[in-house]
Amino acid sequence: MNPSLIIADDHPLVLKGLKDFLNENSYNVLASAKNGKEALTLIKAHVPDIAILDIQMPFYTGLEIAQKCNEAKLATKIILITFEKDEKIYDEAKNLGVYGYVLKEFALDEIEACIASVINGKPYFSPELINYIEVNRAPEGLKKLSKTEITVFKLIGANKSTPEIAETLNISVRTVEKHKNNIRRKLALDSKSTSLYLSAKENIKFL
Repeated sequence: MNPSLIIADDHPLVLKGLKDFLNENSYNVLASAKNGKEALTLIKAHVPDIAILDIQMPFYTGLEIAQKCNEAKLATKIILITFEKDEKIYDEAKNLGVYGYVLKEFALDEIEACIASVINGKPYFSPELINYIEVNRAPEGLKKLSKTEITVFKLIGANKSTPEIAETLNISVRTVEKHKNNIRRKLALDSKSTSLYLSAKENIKFL
């Protein structure tokens, strides 16, 4: 038996397109809503298996609805659909126990796989989103760098030589080399000088 669904989106065309697609594929769409307040009321009234919610809606966002469902201990599993490739929103969704996160441009391609995964208790996040976040996420090792190591790393990214870094920071060349070795170790880089430079250029936006 197909899961019961409630869908919500404040864009009428998106809502209609999603509703038509799900109905054509024999999904059990109980109701649809055009804002967060309507969506929450419908979820509380019907407690569907799944609620497919736009993240940005008037009154309540999809994330706020997920939080309210958690507080009310509703069994409904939440799938969010959005144009947002945002690491902060993604992390918040995961923390709220959201089961699905689908990018709108892939919604009709991915929603069936997402629903199937969620019904089996497995979270589903758009592969495109995961790839984007992995590419744009700072390496964990950066958090381990000290303030001085970050300064040295920035100067390496600015193509400064070891003697230039030593002069800028008023420290010895030997101390700079020590900092560079620490950075390599913390970021798991090999000993090639180009590896340190390329890593610094790549991660400068996170420093």
